Amino acid sequence: MTKGHGLAFEPEYGFGYGAAIVCALIWSAYSVLNRRYGAVPVEAVCGFCSGAAARGFATHWGAENWVSPDAPQWFAIIGLGLGPVGAAFFAWDYGTKHGNIQILGAVSYGAPLFSTVLLIVFGKAEATPTVIVGCLMIVAGALVASREMVLRSRRKA
Repeated sequence: MTKGHGLAFEPEYGFGYGAAIVCALIWSAYSVLNRRYGAVPVEAVCGFCSGAAARGFATHWGAENWVSPDAPQWFAIIGLGLGPVGAAFFAWDYGTKHGNIQILGAVSYGAPLFSTVLLIVFGKAEATPTVIVGCLMIVAGALVASREMVLRSRRKA
């Protein structure tokens, strides 16, 4: 996308677009199919996360210019993996196996909205018309995802 020219498909990024689509399909399939494997302990996520981290490290090592993190950066990397990122994977795995998947799906729309608002509040992004439309689309998606829950609760009342 070039600045000031709107949304455009850039052919040189085709591989990245394709990878993003594949990732979205894998994540959505995992999220839906995970309920069938409720007996698999949540701790199994450690293996998947470790495997993904090892592949990420290998890809970085083999395909990018190596940048050696200093000690605080290593602590940040490990802290993010063990803290909020790791906790999010454990919570998502548990939620998709044992929770109300409709509520989980609807609430998950809040993550990109919340992170966008934080970026704007802390001056790391601008509230451009495109960003505002994107945020409105996130809210619309959450409303669509929660429509059946809202209608069901109204019928009970």
